[in-house]
Amino acid sequence: MTEKAVGTFTVKMTPQSWSEGSSDHSLSRFMIDKQYHGDIEGTGEGQMLAAGTGSAGSSGVYVAIERVTGTLKGRKGSFILYHTGVMNRGVPELTISVSPDSGTGELNGISGSLTIKIDQGNHSYEFTYSLATIQ
Repeated sequence: MTEKAVGTFTVKMTPQSWSEGSSDHSLSRFMIDKQYHGDIEGTGEGQMLAAGTGSAGSSGVYVAIERVTGTLKGRKGSFILYHTGVMNRGVPELTISVSPDSGTGELNGISGSLTIKIDQGNHSYEFTYSLATIQ
């Protein structure tokens, strides 16, 4: 059975240096620190890699892996989200999905996808998910 969870989140992105000492400033790496509220109450921690020029109307890409830990409509556990974002000449496309078999605790067997909305700097999410019984 598919369910829907909604709420808000805040996010802190902390730039990280490349251990290889790259001077290519079109590549970037960030630590992700999120606080989820609403149907998800908890934290999201992860890392993001991005590439692009950063100029208005430009193209670029990012990938991220994030562990969400807390409660989902009262069920306690964690799961992994993987993000794939593409900006094609100013047109965004974003896919965020649950990594298979990443659910723990009462979220064991979770699958689904998450969408993000940003309105005047405020972040919200809609999470469509299913919880399968794992044997």
